[in-house]
Amino acid sequence: MTLTEFRYIVSLAQYQHFGLAAEHCNVSQPTISIALKKLERELGVNIFERSKNNVIPTPIGIEVVKQSQRVLDEASAIKDIAQSGVNQLNSALHVGAIFTIGPYLFPHFIPPLQKTAPNMPLIIEEGYTSSLRARLRSGEVDVILISMPFSEPDIVVQPLYHESFVLLIPSNHRLASKSLVETVELDHENVLMMGEGHCFRDQVVDAFPNINKQHSNKASIRTMTEGSSIETLCHMVASGLGVTVLPKSAAMGATATNSGLVTKSFSGICPSRTTAMAWRSSFPRHKAIDALRNAILSSSLTGTTTKP
Repeated sequence: MTLTEFRYIVSLAQYQHFGLAAEHCNVSQPTISIALKKLERELGVNIFERSKNNVIPTPIGIEVVKQSQRVLDEASAIKDIAQSGVNQLNSALHVGAIFTIGPYLFPHFIPPLQKTAPNMPLIIEEGYTSSLRARLRSGEVDVILISMPFSEPDIVVQPLYHESFVLLIPSNHRLASKSLVETVELDHENVLMMGEGHCFRDQVVDAFPNINKQHSNKASIRTMTEGSSIETLCHMVASGLGVTVLPKSAAMGATATNSGLVTKSFSGICPSRTTAMAWRSSFPRHKAIDALRNAILSSSLTGTTTKP
């Protein structure tokens, strides 16, 4: 058994496809197939069920994959321990963030972090919660910035700040003259939303269960926006194609760059989200985690309230 074989089966379990797993591991498909057969012969069990279209872990294979991931985590921790023995703030920190957090938070915390840890390069990326979760588990990123709720075995999750959702509308919209907006007033609006896979979309749907129901049986602009970025939604709102609900940090950026847009807070109990950071419990660079956390909390991101 080798770490390389463990990486292959963990990737294969994640993608359930030899070609995709091989691409992820930067090897050929036969390489993974041969390694899997070798490992299965050594263990005396079938780790995966193979069919023409996909590859699915067997019940015992699921346990083998889980243990393989633990071994990879511990092996990665050995490297981290060696690096931390030199200086925890002298090597690169890989930070991932979901799409609705990264663009609005990165510009605020990077400058103060560079001041406190000038010799710690940042490698940043954006992705869906599901992909960042997998990359954190595999050690491909060190820390991720996600929206609560979030839980994962052997992962530390710490809330950072809280922010309300606001309504983004054109400045000439019928609701623009109101100081506060009732949530029921969205029932007859074309609410533009993020596409499937974005956790923020799910949060909006949970907070406003009746939105867009009048469009469910006919084609609408809303269906064309799914999969778009927040920036795309803002441009469509400015064009008068609908309204959208955004985290306050994102909405403030939109109104700052476009005078034709305004934000409105909701009356009553306002829908909101909590942003958190998460890292492996085995990650030994505690000073790097502290430096990142302090930089984020000191950035005073507009529209947010830090968590105690």
